[in-house]
Amino acid sequence: METTFPQPLAMVDTTLFTILHERLCLILARRKEPPEQGELALPGGFVHVQEDVDTEDAARRVIRAKLGFDAPYLEQLYTFSGKDRDTRGWSISVAYYALIPASLLDHSQVAETLPVEDLPKLPFDHDQIVAKAIERLRSKATYSSLPAFLLPEIFTLNDLHGIYQQTQGTRLDKASFRHKIMEQDIIEPIPGQFRTGAHRPAQLYRLTHRALTPFERKI
Repeated sequence: METTFPQPLAMVDTTLFTILHERLCLILARRKEPPEQGELALPGGFVHVQEDVDTEDAARRVIRAKLGFDAPYLEQLYTFSGKDRDTRGWSISVAYYALIPASLLDHSQVAETLPVEDLPKLPFDHDQIVAKAIERLRSKATYSSLPAFLLPEIFTLNDLHGIYQQTQGTRLDKASFRHKIMEQDIIEPIPGQFRTGAHRPAQLYRLTHRALTPFERKI
């Protein structure tokens, strides 16, 4: 159906978080085309109306194209829009954030992975998108199983403790953390499986459900 109304640009942008060297990091892509060609930016792209079922489908397509696999956890963040956010025209971007375990990354495909505290100025309104995503992640990490999606499927309690500290950006007492996590019943020990090393063997765990679980109280 034809319309006399101008059509805004419809796109998605993805904020991809991972943990490297015990720091919360962002996966960035170098833009291959104008505008801002050659600059580091959030992976994103236009909605393909003949291919994408919805904007989540578009975001997953972008992530697969960038990383070669689907994101273990993806959540819609916010909608950014306006006539000045993109020089190509009035645009709407539905932003998503995703958690990517470092063990899944093929660094040959990644333009750059930088700690969130050391990011350069990003083009368009990507600085605002990143700030919103970090705020959402840090908040949700205090009352849900969200940080666990940054881990491989099998992990130790120390691994989980570290991930929660890194996503929240604060230190957490180990004994208190262990008690609260066990109280939430989100993880289960894998019988007979331990990680061995210089210290005594560490019990290996997995999530009881591969879905986001809210907690009854904050960690």
